[in-house]
Amino acid sequence: MTAPHGQPVRVAVLGPVRAWRGSAPVELGGPRQRSLLARLVLAQGHVVSVDRLIDDLWQGEPPPKALAALQAYISHLRRVLEPDRQRRAPATVIVSEAPGYRLRLPPDAVDAWRFDQLLREVQSDDDAERRIRLLTTALDSWAGEPYAEVSDAQWAIAEVARLTELRFTAIESRAATSLALHRVESVVADLEGHVRQHPTREGAAAMLATALYRLGRQAAALDVLRRARSHLSVELGLEPGRGLRDLERDILDHAAHLDDTPAPPTPPQRQPAPPRPPSNLLCHTAAREN
Repeated sequence: MTAPHGQPVRVAVLGPVRAWRGSAPVELGGPRQRSLLARLVLAQGHVVSVDRLIDDLWQGEPPPKALAALQAYISHLRRVLEPDRQRRAPATVIVSEAPGYRLRLPPDAVDAWRFDQLLREVQSDDDAERRIRLLTTALDSWAGEPYAEVSDAQWAIAEVARLTELRFTAIESRAATSLALHRVESVVADLEGHVRQHPTREGAAAMLATALYRLGRQAAALDVLRRARSHLSVELGLEPGRGLRDLERDILDHAAHLDDTPAPPTPPQRQPAPPRPPSNLLCHTAAREN
């Protein structure tokens, strides 16, 4: 949103809590003010009551003058986000609305909101190339752990877990789409670090192993599967799923279905010319016409 006579405001929480006016970063202030902005982002444009804000910012133990402190934090954030706003003019970014406050910004002005929006667009798009572009745009908006400064706050834990899982799903969805398009190098680039950091993601390990095998790296493919199996067994006391076990066997056996390379384009079939009538029929036809 562009405040009257101001620059468009953007807010980011996929990483440290940050904000900009136009291209200029905004100094948001201390930890509690940053937490306040993050809490309003988490509400996704809905009103957060004053009581809820006080309870969340002070983790259930507010000081006697918590209301006055909250109002001071709101005033500071409004001042740095809308420095051109006239003294008595109503705020347009952090707006007062009973029984509290809400963040009034378009979805593309907040990275977490835009991330959700892009993933919804992916789900409704059947075109593989567009899906990859949308997923890349969504993933490029990440700069670290979501809500980094407040990720351990009780009110943020569930949202941090939701966004983190969505990011993992987006990475794996892009890799799956690339695999379907036979772009195995892209699959390896997407998943090597991801699988190393998150060894319980069996689907990702299977895609990575398949891509490595198709690149002629059978030993590396088997190593991915064996590391996944070892982590599940030693760290979690679990057996790998049947999919991983079957894939390991197929790689060892060089199963034909793993060599899923695109077939060369089939040349268009030339339509056969209609058969010529026998020469004697042509003679009889000519005689009748004469």
